[in-house]
Amino acid sequence: MPLPRGPDSMLAEAVQLVGAISLEVVHAESVSLHKPRAPTFLGTGYVDRIADTAEEHDDPIIVINAALTPVQQRNLETRMKCKVIDRTALILEIFGARAQTHAGRLQVELAALTFQRSRLVRSWTHLERQR
Repeated sequence: MPLPRGPDSMLAEAVQLVGAISLEVVHAESVSLHKPRAPTFLGTGYVDRIADTAEEHDDPIIVINAALTPVQQRNLETRMKCKVIDRTALILEIFGARAQTHAGRLQVELAALTFQRSRLVRSWTHLERQR
């Protein structure tokens, strides 16, 4: 049975995962959510505060240690004006960086494409009527 995990251990794990792909963590914090918000996962106050912190750094990447929907990721990137990745994308990056064999790299690429495909399903629906 897995041990219960608190916010501090989850944050420490996320920081280690980010370090695994040689990114420097300049700010990390736990955010308590009673219920994720549909548009951005986080509340507007948190989004604005994180966006302000991101503006202070060159080429920031925001990592959300949860699964984001494609709409949430897009909305966060629009509001924060930088790249936002979720836990799944972070783990795929780690596997991609560490794959040694050709077969391993292909498996990671297949997993990444499958992940990206799920995020593209409704991206082009506005063109369907043009057929």
